[in-house]
Amino acid sequence: MHFNKPAHSQNTYLASFAQARALKRHHHFYLGPTNSGKTHNALIALQNAKSGVYLAPLRLLAMEIRDRLVAAGVPCNLITGEERVLMEGAQHTASTIEMMNPSKLVEVAIIDEIQMLQDPDRGSAWTAALVGVPAKQVFVCGSTAVTAPCIAVIKQMGESHEITYLARKTPLELENDSLCGKHYSRQKLKPKLQKGDAIIAFSRKDVLTFSARFRQWGFTVASIYGALSPEVRRTESERFCSGAADILVATDAIGMGLNLPIRRVIFSNIHKFDGVASRPLNATEVRQIAGRAGRFGIYETGYVNVLENDELIHIEHMLGVDDTSDLIKLPVSINFQQLGQIAEQLHTRKIAEVLTYHQQRSQFNAELFALTPLNNQISQALMVDEHAPNMALKDKFIFVCAPISLNVAYEKDYYLLCLKSVAESQQRILPAAPVWLSANSPKHLKAAELLSHNLSLYAWLSFKFPNIFVDCTKVKNLRLQVSRYIESALLTQAGYGDTSREIDYLTTNRR
Repeated sequence: MHFNKPAHSQNTYLASFAQARALKRHHHFYLGPTNSGKTHNALIALQNAKSGVYLAPLRLLAMEIRDRLVAAGVPCNLITGEERVLMEGAQHTASTIEMMNPSKLVEVAIIDEIQMLQDPDRGSAWTAALVGVPAKQVFVCGSTAVTAPCIAVIKQMGESHEITYLARKTPLELENDSLCGKHYSRQKLKPKLQKGDAIIAFSRKDVLTFSARFRQWGFTVASIYGALSPEVRRTESERFCSGAADILVATDAIGMGLNLPIRRVIFSNIHKFDGVASRPLNATEVRQIAGRAGRFGIYETGYVNVLENDELIHIEHMLGVDDTSDLIKLPVSINFQQLGQIAEQLHTRKIAEVLTYHQQRSQFNAELFALTPLNNQISQALMVDEHAPNMALKDKFIFVCAPISLNVAYEKDYYLLCLKSVAESQQRILPAAPVWLSANSPKHLKAAELLSHNLSLYAWLSFKFPNIFVDCTKVKNLRLQVSRYIESALLTQAGYGDTSREIDYLTTNRR
């Protein structure tokens, strides 16, 4: 049995965004590499519009743009999955892209980092924004990687577009010699580091290890990695921007639109673990990260380097190769209406069964769209069915979409506690502030990061189930305490002795 019904057809998907279809939207593409002024140009249009929305890939970027508009005298709301900061009289909103409101008509919309359409988990949110944001003028910013499928969809909708290609405002140079020559060593690296350098590592462990080591070498250091809350990342960014930190050590999180005064980007490795295996950095990643060097107005040139000579070849190739994506069909995710239809036809209340059926058996007859893989959602769905079998399908779907990492036991345990609270209609108060929050020791850094994630989940769920998660107003204060602890701990933590590269060397040399 297949679902070849209109619910999965291309035209039905397009028509599901009724407000956008009622407009004859015009799309302005501002495309180019980093440091080319793409978003800046679009923000001028947003600032001058009577109403508008900025759709961000990160909560941190939404916060940054909200602050920028407010500073320019334009009242602006901030809406993310875990917060609603509303300003009186505001006709502008900065939000994360998943929070795009398809029924709120605005004059101007900005969709930032359009190349995120390639993201296997979140790409469908960019599709929904491109197809469904109800704005007369839509500004699409990002790299040129996914232009062709975007234009194909716009033509199918009968809407107009124009493309402006922007060039980098400062040249980007790959330095001739690596920092350590033929073989990496700490002794060779130490004298080569300079103020304004950003060292890119690909794990929390390596970021913390490099940060601690560089401080021992006499540098002041700012640290940015994925486990940090946006508030802490913002503080660390400001320390580097103000000159309070000489060097930035960060994961590839900085490749996503953060404007930092980086003179030189140094890749500590040319491989990253993508959740399945270690793989070489691809062209889009290298360009997004390397392109952060040479901030316009601060440096005349941006520089890029690596730790070993052999790695220069890969970076040079990735900077020179065409990074056009092989993406032909834009990703589309299941919505609750489709979910309900399948559940009814299968006569089941098991959401994992519905999602698995949808992924394996549903056919989406569309030349422009493809169903997004649901592996992560199915993993969460199996857990929801097991621990809350009698929960309403709509509530199950909310938990399936909750932003958590099931592979982190602490997060998974808290998620299950929250699930149980909803299933049993029992109020859940905020976790108590641990005693170590007021300590000066950095040894609870990991626990603070995990607590921060649980606070995010609590805040997210409080908007879905306000009668269960009743301490929403207290989240901000506790999150502030946790953030202050983490910021303090980052300045004194001692790292892990060796980086992953050094451990690999030791392992190889022992053989």
